[in-house]
Amino acid sequence: METFYLFLVLFLGVLAVFDLSVGVSNDAVNFLNASIGSKAASFRVIMIVAATGILVGAALSNGMMDIARHGIYQPQYFYFSEIMIILVAVMLTDVVLLDIFNSLGMPTSTTVSLVFELLGGTVAYSLIKIANDTEGIYHLGNLMNTDKALTVILAIFVSVAIAFIFGVLVQYISRLIFTFNYKRTAKYFIGLFGGLAATAIIYFMLIKGLKSSPIFAGPFADYIFANTQKVVLLCFIGFTILMQILYWLRVNVFKVIVLMGTFALALAFAGNDLVNFIGVPLAGVSAYTDFVSQGGSVTPDSYLMTSLQGSAQTPWYYLIGAGIVMVIALLTSKKAHNVIKTSVDLSRQSEGDEQFGTSPVARVLVRVCTNAANNIVKIIPNSTLQWIDSRFNNKEMIMEEGAAFDLVRASVNVVLSGLLIAIGTSLKLPLSTTYVAFMVAMGTSLADRAWGRESAVFRITGVLSVIGGWFITAGAAFTICFIVTLILYVGGAPAIVVMIAIAVYTLIHSQMMYKKKKRKEALKEEVNSTVTQLRKATNSREALNLFRQHSREELKEDLLFAANTLQDSVNGFINENLKELRRVMADIEEKKVHLKQVKRVGTLGVTQLDREIAIDKGLYYYQGNDFASEIVYSIRRLAEPCKLHIDNNFKPLDEIQKKDFGIVDTQVIAYLTRCAEMIDKNNYDELLTLVNEASRLHNALTQLKKEELKRIQGQSGSTKVSMVYLNMLQETTNVVNFSCNLIKVSKKFQME
Repeated sequence: METFYLFLVLFLGVLAVFDLSVGVSNDAVNFLNASIGSKAASFRVIMIVAATGILVGAALSNGMMDIARHGIYQPQYFYFSEIMIILVAVMLTDVVLLDIFNSLGMPTSTTVSLVFELLGGTVAYSLIKIANDTEGIYHLGNLMNTDKALTVILAIFVSVAIAFIFGVLVQYISRLIFTFNYKRTAKYFIGLFGGLAATAIIYFMLIKGLKSSPIFAGPFADYIFANTQKVVLLCFIGFTILMQILYWLRVNVFKVIVLMGTFALALAFAGNDLVNFIGVPLAGVSAYTDFVSQGGSVTPDSYLMTSLQGSAQTPWYYLIGAGIVMVIALLTSKKAHNVIKTSVDLSRQSEGDEQFGTSPVARVLVRVCTNAANNIVKIIPNSTLQWIDSRFNNKEMIMEEGAAFDLVRASVNVVLSGLLIAIGTSLKLPLSTTYVAFMVAMGTSLADRAWGRESAVFRITGVLSVIGGWFITAGAAFTICFIVTLILYVGGAPAIVVMIAIAVYTLIHSQMMYKKKKRKEALKEEVNSTVTQLRKATNSREALNLFRQHSREELKEDLLFAANTLQDSVNGFINENLKELRRVMADIEEKKVHLKQVKRVGTLGVTQLDREIAIDKGLYYYQGNDFASEIVYSIRRLAEPCKLHIDNNFKPLDEIQKKDFGIVDTQVIAYLTRCAEMIDKNNYDELLTLVNEASRLHNALTQLKKEELKRIQGQSGSTKVSMVYLNMLQETTNVVNFSCNLIKVSKKFQME
């Protein structure tokens, strides 16, 4: 029996490593958003600063894991076997749930997930104990502690509102002071601003990151915490002088502030949120150690876990080991970058492709806020409005190459996030670091007018989606852990093995889906790379050459995609392969999104060309893109009825139809491939040959339609099959015609 529970403890340790990896991947947005979004330093330097903060924070962690020991359940009423089932259920749920959010790129709260998983597991087992209680001893009031869960729910509302409102106000004032051309105004205010910012960061580190650390203790620490106001004043004076000197030495003070804030947030994250990742496994270790120490005099089903009522001091090697795992995860996890990207995209200053769509709620909010803003503007004097607009003139914006926003906003993000968390901690308000960091970033972007008329509805939808995800986290964590706990109780050891297998499968499947998602994003990055190159073009000739190269690459890929997708559609229909037809439909939807993104290149490319050639070349580019879109839409109109036909288990094509269409389909695919090769080589000597081939294929497909109509008239074969077959012939004819037009337009665009 001891061997089985030793296995569970070891398994909890393995899950802790995974949990540290997926947890830091999600919480990385808390401390990396500002520095990466503003390009305050190279990516390598930013990661070194963050990694150092994590290691220091882990080493200086208070090590108190009380939330997993007695924060939700009352351990004195639970037996050892019951506690172990709850802890295993919590860890299985946590690893899978956080990995799903990482794959979706949605920042969530590890604290919320842990608390509600513990709550779900405890409620499940409490109901079991109450149901089996014949003496009426147990009830929910003495088996569990709901105060912690209610506190976290309150924290969601409090932290979201406070962080967003203060983010808007502080950033608005900061922009009025510094404008977007902060180098011009920095000489007047940088010392004072830097002093305030650095002092706030130090205060945050003392109050949130180090106050309860056992290492940071003794007379010196007692003096600091007893004279906090004096320490803060001295820091403000010292840092104000230091920042002014750094400015005179031509050091960018804003970069110093952002990196300091990144270090402080990473330190506080590792020092305080470490419990979310290793608290449950360490509670399991403590419970197992206490049980084994009884020397076999008790059984797992009869030994109450009263020992978990007390606080446990975590050994330093666990803390250092956890810090190392977190650093490795931070440096290697692609999903961490994915979560950061969501936050950065929602707060970026520039327009572009939006990650989220629109929603009715977002549209109503935009409309209401726009009307309210217009009414407020009417009562403000014109001179004041003109002065404010001059301070928000983003044409003078100073921003690092490739950055999403400037260093002024990045500084406000890190300083305000740290300060709000520190104040909330000192006032014993349960602010969530994830919620504060994210909502401050959203508030500052709104104040900076980053949410314009063209993007506001998308950004608000994104913010609402993330906030909704936080509530989903709580609900999913509670529900899933509740169910898993019941399954483990009913199924025992076999159920534990099965649930472990399901968790492993879920993680592997999630990784596969994530890789597929990254492949989609790689196509988007190619488009963005072309946009960047076009913007860097020094003259019209260079821009035109880049424009032409991009067009050749895109149209070649479009034609090859059409050839492959058409072949897969026909094969899927003939072989009655529903899975392949579904995959084709999914690929087509992805391609439609990509073609929409490609049109951005056309818009930008035209602006980079001289007027005398911009109109003609721009027209040919758009025509080529439109023909490529029509080819994809035609294949979609071909594949969708085929999929529906097979899904309904209707009769397949007869042998004559398969043979006739198969011959022409092979020729069409070969024709599309030759068109792609012509565009790729940029050699149109055989254009007339391909035009004649298109005409021949058009006539052959028309002849097949006539023969099928004769069969319908003779009432031979299935009407449903004939309708699908005629649709296939018509859409294949459209593919041939649009492809012919595409290569003609491509020649006009490429030739001088």
